[in-house]
Amino acid sequence: MMEEKLVEVSDQEIRIDFALNCKCRVNVTLNSLTPTAPVAFKVQTSSPQKFLVNPPTGLIPPLSTTTFQIILKPQSHLPPTFPRSPSDRFLIKTALATDDEFLNSWFNSVPHSTRPTTDLKLKVAFVGPFLLHHAAGLGDIDAVRSIIKRQRSLVADLSTRDAESLYRAATQSRRNPDEMVSLLVEAGLKVDDARAAGLLDDGRWVSKGWTELHVAVAFDRTDEVERIVMGKKEIGSLDCRDKEGRTPLHLAASRGHLGCAKVLVGAGANVDARSIDGRTPLFRAAANGHRQMVEMLMEMLANPNIAENDLGRSAIDVARDRGHNEIVRILEQGESVLHAARRGELKLLESLLDKGASMNFCDQHGLTAIHMAAIKGHKDAVMTLVEFGADLECQDAEGHTPLHLAVEGGCFETVEVLINRGANVNAKSKKGATPLYISRMMQYEDMSRFLIDKGAVSSVSSASTSSL
Repeated sequence: MMEEKLVEVSDQEIRIDFALNCKCRVNVTLNSLTPTAPVAFKVQTSSPQKFLVNPPTGLIPPLSTTTFQIILKPQSHLPPTFPRSPSDRFLIKTALATDDEFLNSWFNSVPHSTRPTTDLKLKVAFVGPFLLHHAAGLGDIDAVRSIIKRQRSLVADLSTRDAESLYRAATQSRRNPDEMVSLLVEAGLKVDDARAAGLLDDGRWVSKGWTELHVAVAFDRTDEVERIVMGKKEIGSLDCRDKEGRTPLHLAASRGHLGCAKVLVGAGANVDARSIDGRTPLFRAAANGHRQMVEMLMEMLANPNIAENDLGRSAIDVARDRGHNEIVRILEQGESVLHAARRGELKLLESLLDKGASMNFCDQHGLTAIHMAAIKGHKDAVMTLVEFGADLECQDAEGHTPLHLAVEGGCFETVEVLINRGANVNAKSKKGATPLYISRMMQYEDMSRFLIDKGAVSSVSSASTSSL
């Protein structure tokens, strides 16, 4: 019979930023899963000569959290293996704490056979800039790739000085210098303008299927991106794909290159493009913790509900899995705005908008809050959204504006509010349907006369009823 878990740990692997001759520290968070009794915990290590734990024991109140710190004593030698260190492990023993006698005996390591305990086993990995630099200098592709996988923003977050040092180590390596530089650049390595200018024309990117636009984005060269975009005659060419199906916007979103992303989106790049693994730019931004990128893509109506192919996770799922709580909050607020608008819950809607929640969060059909309020006939919610700056001409996946849906919903007052606030009375869906066309299809005679009085063109092109 499987033991019931009493606590949940923040990560199954303890990742320590290693540096020679320094104390290295990492915090571990335990979450109690029991609603009634406190949980006692005790932390043990396979390598007490290397590690300290503070505190090594403790008590977690019901459904609460606590944090303990693991301290690696100063080491004069590199780990024999890294990132994973198979010889180093931690064991967290937990038990329900219901009486003082048990606690005293348990904390003092006196056997207490009548009380069941559950164990959590944690692995250890040594990561960080020091080991990354060392591995790059050795040309150890596998170690560098493994460190980057564990610390996805490590390379992009390096200071200019550290980035230059890492670049030199990679290029001077006797093994795999070209592959190493390629790997680091793809992970977000920033180099000075002179080196970047030379690397833009480097043939090594051809093997990845990168175009000049991909390369400019990878190096965060907003000026180059602008120059290339200005020369593109077709919007579709902005969504050129590499061998993994990634567009330049995917790369910008993954790395947090906000300036490049804004240029691409402003020029018409597809914010919902999917790479071969099914991931969108928003998914990649959420996965890597780039809050400003997530906010920008949300404002441009990126669909947060598109799931990746493998695990079926959406943007909010991967943000939650990786502990990007601020991004989770942003996405949850967007969902709440959508639900409040659909239900016409005005006070909740105003409260969320006052806190800065996005109005442009959309569901799987591309419907935003103002679409929802419009089709449900929530006039006051529509007015509130307009006052907060909602786009009257935003379109769902079928090209319908809020006015299209307000007409379909049959709420005369909501239609009047939208038109009086400037909604385009002759807007067309992707299949050519105008608000007047929908009104006539629904046999709303008074609505149709009102639309014509407001400038709707009565002679509409034929549009199939499936466009509603």
